[in-house]
Amino acid sequence: MSYSVLVCDDSVVARKQVIRCLNGILDADICQASNGREALAVLAARQIDLVCLDLTMPELDGIGVLEAIKQQVIETYVVVISADIQGEMKARVAKLGALEFLEKPVKPEALQATLSRFGIR
Repeated sequence: MSYSVLVCDDSVVARKQVIRCLNGILDADICQASNGREALAVLAARQIDLVCLDLTMPELDGIGVLEAIKQQVIETYVVVISADIQGEMKARVAKLGALEFLEKPVKPEALQATLSRFGIR
């Protein structure tokens, strides 16, 4: 099964690293966004199965994206991948519906374990 995946991070290097991990794990059609506003535009335009989302971005941060996904009832899985690993932030993204919070740079085995746990293979 092919998944549609959106990788959202303001860092090109971080996006490429996540995409490399995903390519080794999933049969996926991967698109990219460099900020939260771009991510919401993609989510409005097409069905996305999985969003790999950074928290700290210009224009609209990851929390804003999670809030919009929840408010607009957008059906998608979200995995947050961020360097902001404070316990309070982890609890906040979980409350907003993120499946998991992974530390940057993401390790392929951690991403694969998370996706497998939620039946995404």
